[in-house]
Amino acid sequence: MSSSYSSGQMIPQIRVEELARRMAEDRNNLQLIDVREPEEIAIAFVEGFTNLPLSQYGEWAPKVPTQFDPHAETLVLCHHGMRSAQMCQWLMGQGFTNVKNIVGGIAAYAEIVDSSIPQY
Repeated sequence: MSSSYSSGQMIPQIRVEELARRMAEDRNNLQLIDVREPEEIAIAFVEGFTNLPLSQYGEWAPKVPTQFDPHAETLVLCHHGMRSAQMCQWLMGQGFTNVKNIVGGIAAYAEIVDSSIPQY
């Protein structure tokens, strides 16, 4: 596992190959969050992710502490990995202790893991 440095905090990362393996082995122990917009989800998605669009932050932010376990492994997805890194940082600021950014986002997942997912 590697990390990227953003705004003073290390953000743990997970590669799409590892994500696919982990989802196949123990999906029930993972919290999966996709921060892309609804129109992006309509084009391409990975089954099992909860959609929390960053543009709708005000609607879902108050529910995050009760909807998700702050100590469960939480993997965050977006298109290429930038918005998900922002979400990881926010979750870490909310006291989440096991957050990982999915490197390359759904674009990498579609290219490396599942070619049936449309690229956009």
